[in-house]
Amino acid sequence: MVVVKITIKTGEQYIESLRKRRIKVYLFGEQVKNPVDHPVIRPSINSLAATYEVANDPRYQDIATATSHLTGEKINRFTHIHQSTEDLIKKVKLQRLLGQKTGTCFQRCVGFDSLNALSIVTFEMDQKLGTEYYPKLVEYLKYVQENDLVCCGAMTDPKGDRNLRPSQQADPDMYLRIVERRDDGIVVRGSKVHQTGAVNSHEVIVMPTRTMREDDKDYAVSFAVPSDNEGLIYIYGRQSCDLRKLEGVKYDMGNVNYGGQEAMIIFDDVFVPWERVFMCGEHEFAFPLVDTFSAYHRQSYGGCKSGVGDVLIGAAATIAEYNGVEKASSIRDKLVEMNHLNETIYSCGIACSAAGNKTPSGTYMVDILLANICKQNVTRFPYEIVRLAEDIAGGLLVTAPSEKDFKSPEIGKYVDKYLKGVNEVPTENRLRMLRLIENISMGLGSVGYRTESMHGAGSPQSQRIMIQRLVNEEHKKKLAKTIAGIEKEELPKIKIQK
Repeated sequence: MVVVKITIKTGEQYIESLRKRRIKVYLFGEQVKNPVDHPVIRPSINSLAATYEVANDPRYQDIATATSHLTGEKINRFTHIHQSTEDLIKKVKLQRLLGQKTGTCFQRCVGFDSLNALSIVTFEMDQKLGTEYYPKLVEYLKYVQENDLVCCGAMTDPKGDRNLRPSQQADPDMYLRIVERRDDGIVVRGSKVHQTGAVNSHEVIVMPTRTMREDDKDYAVSFAVPSDNEGLIYIYGRQSCDLRKLEGVKYDMGNVNYGGQEAMIIFDDVFVPWERVFMCGEHEFAFPLVDTFSAYHRQSYGGCKSGVGDVLIGAAATIAEYNGVEKASSIRDKLVEMNHLNETIYSCGIACSAAGNKTPSGTYMVDILLANICKQNVTRFPYEIVRLAEDIAGGLLVTAPSEKDFKSPEIGKYVDKYLKGVNEVPTENRLRMLRLIENISMGLGSVGYRTESMHGAGSPQSQRIMIQRLVNEEHKKKLAKTIAGIEKEELPKIKIQK
């Protein structure tokens, strides 16, 4: 893939850059010759293009761009390495903005979080082991920043039998692994699944998915390759209602311009040169990398999910007006609850950012406990927001006729007549809003909101494990015992003013 150096691309330049790749993508059992213009794939490309468009919009320069600490150049924030807690906060604000603009997943956060996690862990590896991964990562970062590239962060392996460690699997390829070490690099084999925005990326950054032991050292690997590298195959993930994109309709898709994307990536004996290898057998650093990346990505959900939540709340409030029930106290109360839950999600994203700290590498890290609290809330609150939106929308949400029925010369007049709500609002507008709620709640957009809220950045149990590990219960017990008079604690003398 040939990349022309442009520090901040426009949305159109990004889309054109995808055409230059020779990427192997399969969808519905057939190879896609032109992914950029495929009707199923294109909405997800539009969503990612929005990350470029806001970076060129004067209104959003403060949160959408940053100054590179490596080159001093103005860059897209999605290629930036956090240099302060203010950077961490601006990340969450940018993610909420893009959720509001697209109403779905805009796919650039995973690679962003991967770069920042690697900047911390490769530095610590070099300090402890005497390796030279951090300087290589710095050169790679310059390349990504100077060309404003989209990176796909690839962490999740198929895992096979979850009872067994990577090296114990009947099929050794259930976790991506090193199959050959050569003088000029390594050869890897395996797969990464649930890969957000993979087909729309310029680069793929691979990381291990779990704790590794000595026997698993061939699976403790991290590297970056171009997305059209020889040996990479992409199998596009299905989404609910995805065939609607092939019907030539508009509003039946709900979100008429944007969409999300997930794919499986196959690594069929892929060669990686040493300059792009950031971990190679250092098994003791597999978990620190997973832990660091996960914390960053759980912070991300405080921004993107609250942004999409804003769209869903707006849709619910609008359909209440179209149905003529917007003044009912029960409806107002439901909307208040939706807003309360949504702002709680956002608050946690801001809190774990504001409580962040500087690591030895100079990169700022979020508060890991609060980041896990953020994502734990995200596994619950969007489901309740969706439930309330469906409650407000009514049963027509799942029984409305198709757009083609509405536009039919024979029966369209009946759909128009009998599915009208308040008289001032055209029936088509009511149907459009219902389809948008359907999209975010259970259709094409649910991969970027409801379902992803449960499993993205780790299952709910993975956050609970981290919360249990990080919360100091002994300290809390000591506080209680002291106040109850069971234990004594010397307190500083306080001068009481008379």
